[in-house]
Amino acid sequence: MLHVVHHVDYAPPAPARGTFRFDKYRLVMEELRSSGIPLTEHAPEPMPRRWLEAVHCPIYVDEVFRAAVPPDKERRIGFPVTERIAARVQHTNGGTYLAARLAMAHGYAANSAAGSHHALHDTGAGYCVLNDLAVAANRLLAEGHARRVLVVDLDVHQGDGTASLLAGREDVFTFSMHADKNFPVRKARSSLDVALPDGMDDAAYLAELARHLPALLDRFAPDMVLYQAGVDPHADDKLGRLALSGSGLATRDCMVLGEARGRGIPVASALGGGYGADVRAVAARHAASMIAMARENARHPAPTFKDTA
Repeated sequence: MLHVVHHVDYAPPAPARGTFRFDKYRLVMEELRSSGIPLTEHAPEPMPRRWLEAVHCPIYVDEVFRAAVPPDKERRIGFPVTERIAARVQHTNGGTYLAARLAMAHGYAANSAAGSHHALHDTGAGYCVLNDLAVAANRLLAEGHARRVLVVDLDVHQGDGTASLLAGREDVFTFSMHADKNFPVRKARSSLDVALPDGMDDAAYLAELARHLPALLDRFAPDMVLYQAGVDPHADDKLGRLALSGSGLATRDCMVLGEARGRGIPVASALGGGYGADVRAVAARHAASMIAMARENARHPAPTFKDTA
């Protein structure tokens, strides 16, 4: 059974300016619904404003809610923040939090959008408006649903916003494994950064992940993993610089799930990056990622973690 969080607001009409393909999120759900995998869909509530303001600058949050983001910030984001986009990001942030709560009951759950890991304290950037990973981690910890949260970011781009928003916390560990020469040009400092050379293939990539992830899980001992499951390390991705195959991505995702679930740790995934002219092909990669993780999760017993709230 795949538990997936989705909302109609995830695929709003595209703004008049910008090239970001919001229709990808509708196509992901079409791929999942036609796959034949047992599927339970959950609709998120919008993330309450106070939890967004606990991580982001309240002035910026207000700009987003009023769809009045200044032009310089919209340029950094890559598209205008319309009223529909403002509603969308409230639901995508609520979606990652809901996926985490579902994962605590089922072992794994996916948000069919989000992974906005470039959003910073007082601005968005790189197609990201508000940082759902940082917001969800903070809320889970503040409400007592988790004591230690590990963010595993395997998007091809470094999770600079997540790293900066969660820096200095002893109850959160940020791990980013990304293409060294890709966006952002100026990297933040995660708890652990692994920068990869251009063109890395399946075998080298998986060996590098195996070198770091199991030891990190044992050393930090989280009770929740938030997983940025971007598919942009794929060789055909428009904005990637790595060379993973579809099977390589599936093995990567199963490794993350297997290592965490084998230790009794629930995992919630966010969609993350994936780009290309053939949006259906990109959507199919995202759907395949969630299906692989759901199947890996089925190999493990239900979580034993007890909610402390």
